[in-house]
Amino acid sequence: MSEKVKREKTHRLKTYLEFVKIEHTLFALPFAYAGAVLAAHGIPSLRLIVLIATAFTGMRTAAMTLNRIIDREIDALNPRTADRHLPSGKMSLKEAYSLLILALLIYFVSAYLINETAFILSPIPVAIAWIYPYLKRYTCLSHFVLGFTLAFAPIGGWVSVTNSFNPFGSEFVPCVMGIAVAFWVAGFDIIYALQDVEFDRSHGLYSAGARFGVKKALIVSCLCHVAFFVLLCYSLWIYGLNWGAIPGLAVIAFLLVYQHLIVTPKKFDEKRVQIAFFKANAAVSSIFFLTSAGVVLFGYW
Repeated sequence: MSEKVKREKTHRLKTYLEFVKIEHTLFALPFAYAGAVLAAHGIPSLRLIVLIATAFTGMRTAAMTLNRIIDREIDALNPRTADRHLPSGKMSLKEAYSLLILALLIYFVSAYLINETAFILSPIPVAIAWIYPYLKRYTCLSHFVLGFTLAFAPIGGWVSVTNSFNPFGSEFVPCVMGIAVAFWVAGFDIIYALQDVEFDRSHGLYSAGARFGVKKALIVSCLCHVAFFVLLCYSLWIYGLNWGAIPGLAVIAFLLVYQHLIVTPKKFDEKRVQIAFFKANAAVSSIFFLTSAGVVLFGYW
């Protein structure tokens, strides 16, 4: 293989990874592993660790690809998103659909190999991910629907270990945790959407900022993050974690407060939003995993 061909293949791979924002998998995967560790009361098997990673990477890739395909015409009109891969021509629609099929194949095969319950439940996140991009055209509740696409992360990790789904019984803890994650995602998605307030208003899109104003949208976002933190603490309390979780929860609380301090009605430029959206929230999910794993594995109180 010539160097030119190698460079071209490397460039295409980089393009695909940029297209699906592979780094955003950090939002979901730590919660999935936290659910698995809590359900197993320790470290799951290596096989399960790998399958959880492939399943959630496949699902996250499929969700992002669906969003990009469905929103390609809107993205082309928005100056902030016009340079994205589909509207700019960096990637063809055929390539995007091929990537979607591959991601779904990896996701469903991984779910099948995990266990029967995971496979039976696997179409639900896909259906929600498909519905979400259309809802933003009709209701600002789309922020919360997006949240539910990631709410399945702790539930999926837990079910991967237990092979059962009883939301009012053995799976009550991950379900509460999943609802918490839905509020968390809705909160930071409301902040992220502030970048497009004027565009959304002029094109009839239903982001919270466009419909209710930046100030009210930030209040709703703050309330979502309060709900997230309360439900997260409640889920850990039900599970039985005690003092060992406090340091991690304190850091999570700080990160939540921090992003609401740097993004205000008068200051919501792209740089501040990106810090709040990606850096702070990627840290939240990672710290939660470390907190859960640390207390379960080392049992300090």
